[in-house]
Amino acid sequence: MTDRRLRFALCGLILLTVLYAAACTNSGDGDGDGPGGGRGTPRTAAVPPSAFGGLGSASPSGSASVAPSGAAAAGWWKPAVGATWQWQLTGTLDTSVAVDVYDVDAVTTSAADVARLRSAGRRVICYVNVGAHEDFRADAGNFPESVRGKGLEGWPGEKWLDIRRWDTLAPLLEARFKVCRDKGFDAVEPDNVDGYANNSGFPLTADDQLTFNRRVADLAHRLGLGVGLKNDVEQARALEPAFDFAVNEECAHYDECDTLKVFIAAGKPVFHVEYDVDTAKFCPKVTALRFSSMKKKEGLDAWRQPC
Repeated sequence: MTDRRLRFALCGLILLTVLYAAACTNSGDGDGDGPGGGRGTPRTAAVPPSAFGGLGSASPSGSASVAPSGAAAAGWWKPAVGATWQWQLTGTLDTSVAVDVYDVDAVTTSAADVARLRSAGRRVICYVNVGAHEDFRADAGNFPESVRGKGLEGWPGEKWLDIRRWDTLAPLLEARFKVCRDKGFDAVEPDNVDGYANNSGFPLTADDQLTFNRRVADLAHRLGLGVGLKNDVEQARALEPAFDFAVNEECAHYDECDTLKVFIAAGKPVFHVEYDVDTAKFCPKVTALRFSSMKKKEGLDAWRQPC
């Protein structure tokens, strides 16, 4: 699969712009099917100025400020195969869904939200865009024009990044991951890690992507965070050793699920969603593969239909 098939709906982007600029609260509605489905927990904490903003500028030729070799955190969370999950990036966060793992946005999810989930026994994954520039982020100006490529088809305001420029990107991504860590997240879900397979505007190769993705995984681990491989199924076998789990969209629709069995074989879960395929059609196969699967709406609100 060559395109990221999901991002926030336009209304979500507008809301995030307001959040980042004014640090206001989110009061959207959720419609989840978990216990108390539809009962969202309003976000009472404002987004802090440091949430992808106020992070300072990075020189295009600056060196990465990641920890040196040997300074990695002692350990990080590694989810188990079969863990149940909820993925919600829009709407009022519904913390009542009875699952093992939540995957939520880095900025719109407050530290209080994360603490609430953790106190209920949940583990929490932090959604972060690492492979594309988003002009609505508070730290958007820290990304030099030289690393911004062609736009992502269907996603206004987003451009592929030149992932070869690790010297420039590393401090910016480190700052984003630290937001996740400091809020109490257990892991990160880095998005857009398949730019080499898209019309990025840069001559990216498969090796460039492998190098970047491994660096992203290593950065997360050095900060004590688990990390998942988002899509990029063509490189799943090569990248599995560097990642703790996989997050996949529509492998059943595109007949790609078998490619991800390498994660299950290594004792690592595959968190999987379908949007347009009925559960009766995809659940039997992915259940046999031991995937953690569900059907979601493309807007990624609270609604879910698990296998």
